[in-house]
Amino acid sequence: MAKELAFALITPYSLMKSRTGGIIGRLLIRSRLDLVGTRMIAPSKELAEQYAAMLRRHGDTRGTGIDEGQLLSTYVERRFMPDKSSGRRRRVMLLVFEGDDAVNRVNAALGHFKKTITSAETVRDTYGDLVRDDNGEVIFIEPGAISSPTPEKTREALELWVKMSDEDDGLLENIVDLADTEDMQRTLVMLKPDNFKFASMRPGTIIDIFSGSGLRIVGSKVGRLSVAEALAFYAPVREVLRVKKRQTAGQAAREAIEREFGFPLPLELERELGSILGPFFGERQFNELVHFMTGRWPQNSSEGQLNAPGTSRILALVYAGPNAVQRIRDILGPTDPTKALPGSVRKEYGTDVMVNAAHASDSPENAEREMGIIRMNSDGLVDLLTSHYG
Repeated sequence: MAKELAFALITPYSLMKSRTGGIIGRLLIRSRLDLVGTRMIAPSKELAEQYAAMLRRHGDTRGTGIDEGQLLSTYVERRFMPDKSSGRRRRVMLLVFEGDDAVNRVNAALGHFKKTITSAETVRDTYGDLVRDDNGEVIFIEPGAISSPTPEKTREALELWVKMSDEDDGLLENIVDLADTEDMQRTLVMLKPDNFKFASMRPGTIIDIFSGSGLRIVGSKVGRLSVAEALAFYAPVREVLRVKKRQTAGQAAREAIEREFGFPLPLELERELGSILGPFFGERQFNELVHFMTGRWPQNSSEGQLNAPGTSRILALVYAGPNAVQRIRDILGPTDPTKALPGSVRKEYGTDVMVNAAHASDSPENAEREMGIIRMNSDGLVDLLTSHYG
């Protein structure tokens, strides 16, 4: 069976209520599909109207006795439109999945509206609502996320969203649920490859932990770092490691020599050994970091491989709000997970200073530098659709 693309649109209300991580986690674990693309979108009035008309035209009951197409069309007309009073647009997160029978699997994970909810198995069981009055009229609806029922309708919807949002730069500004403050900052969070070794709730749970910051996600991108990008991204770490590892290398070398020859060496020699071996040890650790992030050893990469996408997946998110850099770093915890506080991301999910779940920018300036290196304004969705649909 040929691989399909499927999508889910996380609604503005779900994003505002910080349900993002829970929805992503449910979709990943229940669909068992690869998350291959994502983008934050602020729908224009035209996009919301066209998508609402598409939903109404598609229709969708799927045996539930509820015309979901009509319900969702009305919902989009009301909740995806720019704010009437301020004119500011609302946030929507587009998630794109790939795999066998992807459309059916995403819809099974998302679930349908039910007249009676008896479990919390699907996304809509947990994050969706359908409330009727005594006469059976719908008085409130919240879908949590929206998808399409067939591969053909999925393609039509994806092409609409990607085409009509491609003029954005990938980073939302002036959105309705993000207040204007003087200390507004943007910061980058990158979920590392250890979160994507297999389908799990882990990426979503980490996003849920970051939701405690009160910040808003204004950019998102799934990608595979090239060796060149990783070398540039972690360049400030390179010299730090070469200097920092002198003491560790010197001590390890002295102890190894003492074991081999059976007599003690003076501490002065340990320092000399450290000054010689430290840079080599630091460089080795730097190369291990690049390999972990990309799946490729930089010293073994050909010129063509340096700029080719790596084999390891990351999820980059841009958070915005007051004092964003420090808020995120406080929740993330120190680089060494053993020194992190319980409840922090790295304490809960980190293994060591390299495999420590996530990266976060340490200053607004570095955030802008890092966002430029990984090209947050280029999410690859056009190329993804082109490769599947032509």
